[in-house]
This record gives sequence, structure tokens and C-alpha cells, in this order.
Amino acid sequence: MPHALDLPLDALDAWLTPRLPDFGGVLRATKFSGGQSNPTYLIESAAARCVLRRKPPGPLLASAHAIDREFRVLRALHGGAVPVPRPLLYCADTGVIGSAFYLMQAIDGRVATDPALPDWNAHDRSAGYAAILGVLAALVGLDVEVAGLADYGKPGNYFARQVTRWSGQYRASETARIEPMDALIAALPGAVPVDDGRVALVHGDFRVDNLVWDITAPMLRAVLDWELSTLGHPYADISYFCMALRLPRNPVLPGLAGIDRVALGIPSEAELLDGYTARTGLDPRPQWPFLLAFQFFRLAAIAQGVARRATQGNASGAQAMQAGAMTQTIAELGAQALAGR
Repeated sequence: MPHALDLPLDALDAWLTPRLPDFGGVLRATKFSGGQSNPTYLIESAAARCVLRRKPPGPLLASAHAIDREFRVLRALHGGAVPVPRPLLYCADTGVIGSAFYLMQAIDGRVATDPALPDWNAHDRSAGYAAILGVLAALVGLDVEVAGLADYGKPGNYFARQVTRWSGQYRASETARIEPMDALIAALPGAVPVDDGRVALVHGDFRVDNLVWDITAPMLRAVLDWELSTLGHPYADISYFCMALRLPRNPVLPGLAGIDRVALGIPSEAELLDGYTARTGLDPRPQWPFLLAFQFFRLAAIAQGVARRATQGNASGAQAMQAGAMTQTIAELGAQALAGR
């Protein structure tokens, strides 16, 4: 019996072939195990490969799964200092495969799902984290007007607007009361720093498993999954990325808490912030308790949304329910961060 996430290959081939005649006709589609939000597939022909990202079928939260925005960002960034796959085609017609989708270049490289990078040596881990800081700095340095993204989001008051947005998203997908989330929803609006007017393109989900590495070297080939990207504050992506240092070791949202990061060659939180400041000239440390608390709150809201979709039967990924079960733990880390712990 066909699954809701299966692709109708004949319909896809009929749409794709006249638009990408060199592709040679769709032979197979293999769904990647990741991509909790937007299902992602490797599309293969006899001559080539590409990657398809689609909205999931079924009822969706308003403004979620914005793959049209994702495709726009790829077009704006491709060929610049922030590495991304080459965008190919976008299809808004839900009649082709059942939801909107886009196609992009398939990148040959490695994807790590664990920020501990267990298959790497210490030297390469250190170099890899330095490369990550380099890309974060390139995002901060991107001129959004020159990139054609000046209207990609509302300028100013990013964190205040995000607190409101994710409070609403969380309440819309809430399945049970979680006291730390209630506490964060109550406390965060009053803790938002005064807006300093800085604006940057924010990836929104900048973590290790959204990065493609060179096959043999600790060099970044591409940053993936721009679904949550918008115009925001430069401190958003560095604070989101640093959550991994405090998240516990687990198979769903792997963190780095409790392991010997020095032996592994992984920088500390202080070293990451030093490196970020050296590369950008910006210092997020005075607002760090709020920044971390906000990011844990936001991640908890995202995890809760994944859990809600799993109960509706349209979540992507076998680990969707387990990700949702992390909501309580993530929210507790956010409360600790806001308290300066």
C-alpha cells in the first residue's frame, strides 16, 4: 500500500523531463532518513542525480514548511561565500506530487549527524569547527540588499517577534502541559535585549547535520535546510549552534554535554564565542543567558511541532515521536540558561 510520503514517479518524470531534458528521466527516488520537517529525496536517472525537497502532505501550521523561501535563499547565495547547492527548479503546483517541492544539485560529500564527529580525528574536528565559524561569519558579513534579500523578513526587533511567533507555534501544537515551557513563555518577553539595529540573514537551524563536508577534508561543501531562514539578528545562528554543547547525549538530538571535548578537539563555548567575536567584531556574551534560553525555547517548540505531526501521521522521519519527547528536557535547559546556569 502506498505511503503518504511516497513520490509518484511517473508524474514527477512527466513534469521534470521537459524542464531538465539533460536529466534523462527519473529512475528512482530514495527518501533520506533525516529531514524531520520537509521530506527530502535523492532523485536518480541513468545520467544524473538531484535532490528533491517537498512540503509534507496533510494539515500544516500556518507559515511552516516554507520551501519557496528556501529555494529563494539558495538562488541568492549560490556561488558566494556561504556554500549552498545549486538550485534547479521550483514547483508550486500541488497536483504534481501532492505538495509543493523544489529540486537542487546533489552534493558529493559527508553529512555528520553527531556534533561529536565520531569518525573524525581531533585535528580534523578542530579544523571543522573553525570552518563552521568561518561560515557563520560569512553569514554575518553578507550584504542582504546586494544579495536581493532586503525584503526577506521584517527588519528590527527580531528576538521579540520570534518569541511571540514560537509561543504561538508551541501553543498550536501543544499536547500536554510542560511547566518549563510555560515559564519561558512568561519570562522571555521581558528579557529580550534592546534591539541594536543589526540585521543579517539567519539560517535558523544551523547545526552539524545540516552541513555537507568534503569527502576527505574538514572543508564545508554546503549548508542545507534553509526552511527557517529569515532576516534577523547576527547572534541568532551562533547561539543556536552552541546549544549542542549543553544538550545531553541522545540518538535523536545528539548533544555534547558530559563528554571530553578537549580530547576530541572540540572547542568550548568560550572558545567558540572568542572565535566568533574575532571573525565578526561582534560580542554576544553580554546577552548570552537570554540568547541561549531563547534558542532552547525555540528548539523545544520545534520538537513539539514534530511530535504533533507524528500523532497526525504526517511527520517525516521514524524518530519523530522521540524528537517530540525531548521537548521537556530542552525546555528545562532553556530555563537553566535564562537563570545564568
